[in-house]
Amino acid sequence: MADEIKRRLFHASSSIIPGLYLLEVLTWSQLGALMLAASAAVVGIELLRLRTGLDLWIFEKLTREYEQETVAGYALGAFSMTAVILAFEPAIAVPAILMLTIGDPVSGLLGTDELRTIKHPRSLAAMFVISLAIAWPFLSPAVAAVAALGAMVADGVKPRIGEFVVDDNLSIPLVAGGAAYVAVALVSVLA
Repeated sequence: MADEIKRRLFHASSSIIPGLYLLEVLTWSQLGALMLAASAAVVGIELLRLRTGLDLWIFEKLTREYEQETVAGYALGAFSMTAVILAFEPAIAVPAILMLTIGDPVSGLLGTDELRTIKHPRSLAAMFVISLAIAWPFLSPAVAAVAALGAMVADGVKPRIGEFVVDDNLSIPLVAGGAAYVAVALVSVLA
């Protein structure tokens, strides 16, 4: 359980990424450049880890057993955060990232350890409420609800593509950001 809490805290610490923009430490384009560089570094680290067996203590503490042979969740999270920063405006990307960095750890702590295709309703509800609260200051209420619904589905449903289970570290920002983007477009068309 202690390692699980460490993983959740590491997850939450990634909130510094959008925080750098919100605190006006970096511009949006500077944050995009930083995340591109970080993603390139992550590719290098993952190649070393997977191909050479690089076994640092941090991997023992912050990766799960099933990630020993595949790309780790932290890497997928870095890639998805980079993608939403490059693809969307801050009002969409920032809450999409925070849904991953804050909503996912809380939802995970409320869930059980069993591997399920769909999470328990308590975890789904928590993810929706947390994601809605995160999105509310950035988006209109309707768009915030759509983004939160997207984050909840991405967190709570584990689809498979062949043998590959889509990791929520990859899907939460992409689905939440994509849902918000489509909702903004629909609202502007219907207005």
